[in-house]
Amino acid sequence: MASRPHSRRLRRTLLNALVIASVAVPTAGAARPAAVPAPAPPALGTLTQATATTLDARYAVNRDAVLAAARTADDYGDRKRAAALRAMAGRDRHLLSFDGRDGGRSVEVVGDLARADRTAVLVPGSDTALGSARFRAGAVALQRELGGRSAVLAWLGYRTPATASAAALTPGRAEEAAPELRELVRELKAVKPAARLTLLCHSYGSVVCAEAAPGLPADALVFYGSPGTGTDRAADLRTRAAVWAGRGGSDWIAHVPHLRVPLPFGELGFGTDPVDPEYGARVFDAGPGGHSDYLVPGSVPLANLARIVAGREPADA
Repeated sequence: MASRPHSRRLRRTLLNALVIASVAVPTAGAARPAAVPAPAPPALGTLTQATATTLDARYAVNRDAVLAAARTADDYGDRKRAAALRAMAGRDRHLLSFDGRDGGRSVEVVGDLARADRTAVLVPGSDTALGSARFRAGAVALQRELGGRSAVLAWLGYRTPATASAAALTPGRAEEAAPELRELVRELKAVKPAARLTLLCHSYGSVVCAEAAPGLPADALVFYGSPGTGTDRAADLRTRAAVWAGRGGSDWIAHVPHLRVPLPFGELGFGTDPVDPEYGARVFDAGPGGHSDYLVPGSVPLANLARIVAGREPADA
């Protein structure tokens, strides 16, 4: 009987969070700049080869598309966005895909995808925007930790929700994103079937990965800093991939109620915490850090994430 008041308190907490988020949505939206127009990108089609020659050609086409979007942003009067886009078009940047419309989508390759035998796809969470320096820095840090014959793909393939929004508490954005992520993973596995492929799913990105998981040809799924996945057990993901989970000791996400509440318009919340033993994931040591510290160079979670990507056991706590 004692568990019922506790459950009711958690439910009220989550519902209060929705109310707060719903009030915050118009404010947060008003503070954001209007979506900057961008030209439609060239149709590149399915990735059918991953040789150095074909990838270089694809990178060159996307570099031109980024520069075209930068010119449009300049014409629109958004100098900050134009500068960020020009930085993305640098010769040291390798974009597998790019679309500057509707806030922007991109997949950036860090490392040598043509030669990689270990590939990781970073799936970000709330408030990750096109050209995010932190997101790219995490991809760079992970690829350096992995070393040669590895590639990290920074996948920004969906409209990430704002942290202070109702969208961050419901699965709608993840449901929109899952088909795009699923298609990328299938293409990567088709062109490099022998390469080990891991999805690293941060925060709300955990919900995206879980939506894409059934039948996905990945070797491992890793949830970290997760609010939940929308499933109550790893077995519910319907994947043959190894499922891992970790959370930093100072990550605020630990205080999010792990419930799923049915509402007239859908569900609120994402269910069991993936680091809970009841979930059934293999738990790795994510160190003492906070919500944005998992890919910090020299950190415990970065080292352990790299070990999982490489198919090795993470270090014990």
